[in-house]
Amino acid sequence: MDDPTDDIRRELVAVINESPRSRELLEAEFGQVWDPAKLYREFEVVGFRAPFVVVRRRCDQRLGSLLFQHEPRFYFAFVLD
Repeated sequence: MDDPTDDIRRELVAVINESPRSRELLEAEFGQVWDPAKLYREFEVVGFRAPFVVVRRRCDQRLGSLLFQHEPRFYFAFVLD
């Protein structure tokens, strides 16, 4: 299946993972940051296409999305749909 966002997402994955940032730097730029354990406590993962993950917030069932970096694995930049 042809995904028109594939090239853009691949470029973004490369940029994010070329110089992974610490939790502190991500928090300074994006606010709240989740590690995998905290992500799964607060969200249900609905799907992903790197570097994005679509989630449903457990407290109110609202959908949103996050960015993530590979190593160390952090999720950040939460946006409600």
